[in-house]
Amino acid sequence: MSRMDVLGLGVSTVDILSIVDHFPTQREVLRASDMTIQGGGPVATALVTLARLGAHTAMIDALGDDWRGNIILEEFRKERVVTDYIKVVEGHTSSTACILVAEDNGSRAIIYSPGTVPELTAGDIDRRAIESARILHINGRHPDGCVQAIKWARRANVLVSFDGGAHRYRSEMKRIVPLTNICIVARDFAENYTDQKEIDQAGESLLDCGPELVVITDGLKGSWIFSKNGQTFFQQAYLFPGTIDSTGCGDSYHGAFLYGILKKNSLQKTASVASAVAAMNSQFLGGRHGLPTPEQVELFLSSRR
Repeated sequence: MSRMDVLGLGVSTVDILSIVDHFPTQREVLRASDMTIQGGGPVATALVTLARLGAHTAMIDALGDDWRGNIILEEFRKERVVTDYIKVVEGHTSSTACILVAEDNGSRAIIYSPGTVPELTAGDIDRRAIESARILHINGRHPDGCVQAIKWARRANVLVSFDGGAHRYRSEMKRIVPLTNICIVARDFAENYTDQKEIDQAGESLLDCGPELVVITDGLKGSWIFSKNGQTFFQQAYLFPGTIDSTGCGDSYHGAFLYGILKKNSLQKTASVASAVAAMNSQFLGGRHGLPTPEQVELFLSSRR
């Protein structure tokens, strides 16, 4: 079994995205200026980001045998994300998100259908696959299988990376975050997890829980990096004149950050590249169309210098 750079465990979705000039407040017909269908999901999009940058990645998930599942699998294969560990369940539907994107500022309204596929259990997960990875990337989905996968990873000295997105905090995360090595979360998640409103206090509190590296992201306001080796610094967000769509920006930041860790780059360079990838991705509709190659990232950062 070849060694994976990053193995992801989470839920993959189909995203149906539309740019509109306003969100509906009552019954009405809206005209979209642009529409697209593409794969989504926090862990899944982080893996696609890593693959675009050149990493060897694979996804663990369960999909239905419907048109949504077919789109998800086809896009993974197109992006060179290994699908050998994805279970296809006959007679079930896969997850779908309908996303309305505001034309003036890129903000979103999301309608989500989780599908009917049951959560994966520990028995559905290949232990050898976990042990073959350099990093296991999770966001708490498939909770029972997730906890077992973490235990296998830690015993095999595989780094565990956690993604805590905005509005995704749940009390059961308290049993997952302390078992991770790398914890990258949105400010909203950090505040809810730690009961701290100050960034510095929230970051230090998360470090005290167990992770060796904590990153708190706050969109256009930038990100804060906290490390148990004493490195603490702020990373500015790279700004364009306007944002087309913020879908996938946090997920692509996380994927790019893991790429820097794989490359053994400094934390400063890693955070800078992650911020650049997220910014570049914001200039396209959907979470994946704008994901850059390493050459494109370097060109972008050179122009900013």
